Amino acid sequence: MKIALFSNEFPPNIYGGAGVHIDFLSQELAKLGSVEVRCFGSQSQNMSNMHVLGITSSLTKMEDPNNSHIKMFHNLSKNVEMAQATPDADIIHCHTWYTHLAGVFSRELLQVPLILTTHSLETHRPWKVEQLGNGYFLSRWIEQQAYTTADGVIAVSEQMKHDVIEAYGVAPEKVTVIHNGIDPEFYQPTFDAALLHEYGIDPEVPFVLFVGRITRQKGISQLIAAAKHFNKNCQIVLCAGAPDTPEIAAETEALIAALKAERDGVILISEMLPREKIKVLYSHARVFACPSLYEPFGIINLEAMACETPVVGSFVGGIPEIIVEGQTGYLVPLESVSRTDFNPANPDAFQKDFAAKINILLDDEGLALRMGKAGRERVLKQFSWESIAKTTFNYYQEVINKFEKEKA
Repeated sequence: MKIALFSNEFPPNIYGGAGVHIDFLSQELAKLGSVEVRCFGSQSQNMSNMHVLGITSSLTKMEDPNNSHIKMFHNLSKNVEMAQATPDADIIHCHTWYTHLAGVFSRELLQVPLILTTHSLETHRPWKVEQLGNGYFLSRWIEQQAYTTADGVIAVSEQMKHDVIEAYGVAPEKVTVIHNGIDPEFYQPTFDAALLHEYGIDPEVPFVLFVGRITRQKGISQLIAAAKHFNKNCQIVLCAGAPDTPEIAAETEALIAALKAERDGVILISEMLPREKIKVLYSHARVFACPSLYEPFGIINLEAMACETPVVGSFVGGIPEIIVEGQTGYLVPLESVSRTDFNPANPDAFQKDFAAKINILLDDEGLALRMGKAGRERVLKQFSWESIAKTTFNYYQEVINKFEKEKA
C-alpha cells in the first residue's frame, strides 16, 4: 500500500500535537506500507519505506504589506503544489485544515479515497480570527468542504467523533475513533538536575509545569490566574512559546509579570524546547497542568504521564479519556467557554478548583508518586504508536475496499 500523508508540520518543524502525531505515526506506518509524506517546509529525506518532501510555495510572495491575506494565499498555493507533488498513492491521509485542499484535489485527480484525522475543528476555535483575520472564515469553509468530501474520518477521541458529526453532518459510519499515542521508550522518567539549574529551577523545591503554545485554547491565562491560589511551597514553570499573535504574546507576558510581582518562583521559558529537554522537565515536575479550554485529545498529557508525573487537566474534549480521576491525576470541571472573550463561563470557580487540585499534589509527595506510576502503566497498556499504526493501517484497507466497491 502506498500511503500519502499530508501535513503542515513534520520534523524538524513541529509546534503542536498534530506534528507529534504524524511524526510517530509515519514511522510506524512505514513498517507496514510505503509512505509518501508531503509537508510544509524544505525537507527532503529518503528513509526506509518513507520519502519526505517539503513544500515551499513558489506561486505567491510571502511578503506583501498591501495584502492582509497573503499568508492565507501562501497556504493555498502550497496545497496546489502539494497535490502536484503527489503523482501516485492508494490512499490520502490529511492532518489539519492546512492540507485539506491538497487532499481534496488529490482525491479527484488520483481517484483514491481521502481520510482526514480530526485533531481539532476550526468551527470550534473562533479565537483563530485573531491569528488569521478574515482568513479564518476561509479556513473554516475549506475544512467543511473536506469533511463533506472525505471517504473516512479518524477522530482522536470520542468527543471529537461527536463534534465532527454535529459540526459538519458527517455520517456516523464514516467516523472511527483512534486515539493518539506516544513512544513510551522515549518518554520515560529522565532526570538531569543540571538542566533545571540551566533554566533557574531549584531541584529541591516542587514545581508545577505547563508546556504549550501561547494560544487561547491552551488556557495559559487561566493557569496564571489560578497560580495566585497555589500553595507557597512551589515553583511555577511555564514553558510557553510560539504565540499565535504579538498581541497574545504581550498580554501573556504582562500577566506573568504581574504574577511574578505577587510571588516568588515563577519561571518563564519562552521557547518551544526540544522533546529531549521537555521529558526531563516532565520527570522532575511534581504535577503537570493542562488548563485547556479546547483540547480534542491532549497528547501532551500522555507525555507527562509516561514520565510518571500526575496531571491536573480540564474536563474538556479528549482529556477525560486520558486522565483517570483520582488515579492518574485530577479533572477540573469546565463550564461552557465564551465565543467572544474565550473565557470560561465562571473563570473564578474554574481557577480556584484547578488550584485546589494542584495543591493536593503539592502537599502530598507520596500521592503524586503513586499517581505518576499509575499514569505510566496506563500509557503502556493503551497508547502505544505501534498498535495505533496497525489500527490505522487496517482502517485504510477498510476504506479502500469500500471505495473500490462503490466505484465498480
